[in-house]
Order: sequence, then C-alpha cells, then structure tokens
Amino acid sequence: MPGPGWYLIDDAEEQEVIEALREGHLTRYRFGDESSVSKTMRFEREMAALLGSPHALAVNSCTSALVAGLTGLGVGPGDEVIVPGYTFIASIAAVLFTGARPVLAEIDESLTLAPDDVAAKLTPHTKAIMPVHMIGGPADLDRLLAVADGIPLLEDCAQACGGSYRGRRLGTIGVAGAFSFNTGKTMTTGDGGLLVTESPEVYRQAFAFHDHGFAPDRAGLVEEGPRMGINLRMHELAAALGLAQVRKLDRALEHCRRLAAVVREGLDGVPGVGHRVIHDEGWCGTAHVLIFEDPVRAAAFARELGGSTLDASTKHNYARAGQLHAEFARTDANGERRIRNAAPGDLPRTDDLLSRSVALSVGVVDGYLGTLGEVTVLDTPQEAAAKTAKVREVLLRTAIG
Repeated sequence: MPGPGWYLIDDAEEQEVIEALREGHLTRYRFGDESSVSKTMRFEREMAALLGSPHALAVNSCTSALVAGLTGLGVGPGDEVIVPGYTFIASIAAVLFTGARPVLAEIDESLTLAPDDVAAKLTPHTKAIMPVHMIGGPADLDRLLAVADGIPLLEDCAQACGGSYRGRRLGTIGVAGAFSFNTGKTMTTGDGGLLVTESPEVYRQAFAFHDHGFAPDRAGLVEEGPRMGINLRMHELAAALGLAQVRKLDRALEHCRRLAAVVREGLDGVPGVGHRVIHDEGWCGTAHVLIFEDPVRAAAFARELGGSTLDASTKHNYARAGQLHAEFARTDANGERRIRNAAPGDLPRTDDLLSRSVALSVGVVDGYLGTLGEVTVLDTPQEAAAKTAKVREVLLRTAIG
C-alpha cells in the first residue's frame, strides 16, 4: 500500500540511514555522549518547523501518538471522545485504551466528521473531539471549533500529513495533532508517528507517557498526574528515513494536488456523479473521491475497476469492523456499552455516503483503504490525464448505462 513517500525513496534516505549506523547510536538518547544531537530529535525539530508547532514528539506509530495525545489531554475513565464512524480502527482503539468511551458520529460529504452531528452528541462527559482528515482531506475545522466551544480537538492527521486548512498546517489547529508515517502515507519512516501540540503541558505529559514517566529529554520525572509511562519511542533508523522524507513532502504534495486537479477535470460533468467536498485547497490531493447518486451504479463502477465502494472496508467503516463489534458487545461496570453508536445502522448518513463513494488513487495506491486506479506521484499530468481518460470510459458506461 504505497503512498507518495514510498515512491520517492532514493539516495537521500540511504545516506541518512548509513549516517545513523555509522554514528553508532540507535536510540534518541546519547546516554552520556551529548556531542551530537540524535536523528530523532532532529526529525522532531524539522517536523515542528514544517508544521509550525512549538512541540513535536516522534513515536513508533500514529496509534501511539493518539494515545499519548489523549493522555496528555487528561482523557481517561468516565470521559467521552467523539470520533467519526469512518476512520481507521486505530482512532477508536486509542480512545478505548485510555479507558474513555468512544462516541461515534456521522460524516458529511467531505467524508469527515459532521459538525451538526457532533453538536448533537456532546454531553457533560465529552472530554475531546477527534476530527479525522480522511484520505488527505481536512475536516470542517472552523465549524467543529465553534461546536466544540472550548472542548479540545485532537486532529487525527494519519492520512493527511503536510496538508493545510486556512493557511495553517493540519494538526496545529486543534490543541494537538497526530500523524502516521507507515508506507501508505504522504511520507514514510516504514512505521512511525508524531504528535504535535501547542501546549507545553500536553507535550510534557505525552512525552512522559511515551517514555516511562520521564520529562522531556529525561530531565527528571513527571510526578504530577498518572504518569506511569510505557515505551513508545521512535528509533534512529526510522527518524533517519523521516529526515530525508520531510524535505520532500511539500514538493510531493504540490505535485499530488496538480494531478488531483487533472483527475477531477477528466471526470467532471458525468450525470449522477459528483465530487467529494474539499474544505480547503491545501488538502493533500492523494486521492479523488467520486460520490454517486445511486449506490448500485457506484458499486458497478468500482467492480469494473477491480475494487469496491468505500463501505466495504473492514478497518475504516464502523459498520463492518469486526474488532469494533466485539468491543461494542462489552459493557463497563455500570452496564453501559463501551462504545456508543457502533452497531451497524447506527450512523445512517455515514452508511449512505460510503455506499455511494469510490476513491481513485492519485498519490496513494492502497486497496486496503479502497483507492482504485493507477495514478501515482511519479506520473506527469499528461500521464495522469491519459489514465483518467480510460477511467472516464468506465464511468460513462456504468454511471449512465
């Protein structure tokens, strides 16, 4: 499941990794040898500079970044966190592992969290809201911030690293943001993640959680709060890859946006088929989503391309996620469901949208996520146009009949 970063690996990544091996240090700490700054710390600084955040914490996955961010916000047993019903299963799992209750909410035509449904699902127990910027497109953050009215947003940017909204990078608009660097993302370290936050205290608490209760740079322990931490650290070889990748990110995303514009233009104007809502031109452009009026025609189009509509995913669609349903059946000490609104049919708007949506690859080629087609970040606009012309033939045949 390659993303833009995977396609662009070259000598730059090789040189960074070789340098890390020759330095002889494979962890973020130098343990008495402070003559050099670790790759991990350099990666954090470059990511913080790119994203415009005062604090960045490199970890071993986006799931770890989400859990660290939630614990940094003080989320725990008795709290609720609102999460969209269309997201990767890790967003929901991260909430569960803090002891809090995930409350699933509807998505809208952007395939991200619907502000009106968030407003309907706020309770006195809501401790955080988790907008997920799915398939490279930002959530409606202005409206979500207004609805939240002071409740912190933790942005899940796993599929949208480098994207922006109203001139600010995704992940820096809420109190904190979490990123993924696996091979299917905009940039990759193999596996890995990052948490950014504007809050010194959230950073301090998250750092302690990711490293056995230590304060940043192991300058003592964090004594206040439940700071029994675990080990979620990123190692030096992953950070070395990240250093090379972050320097390519903006160039790669700009190219993806150009290609996405070509794909949209090539598929425009077909009766019964529209385009996903994109809330800001700074989106990542890594996939183009078509939304059909008729789910039967959407499914026929997807089958012709060798795939399926977005509702088929067993890891992104709440209604098909087996792990989620197993957890949904469990109750807490008070007899309440561990997850709210998680049974198939609980989110009818989400069900309808996903059944009518088909994602086409632009920079991310990922059958696991559901992107179809052959456009990659290595294509020229002319090549993307030629590939899109063939897709349009299928679209006309299936959408119009």
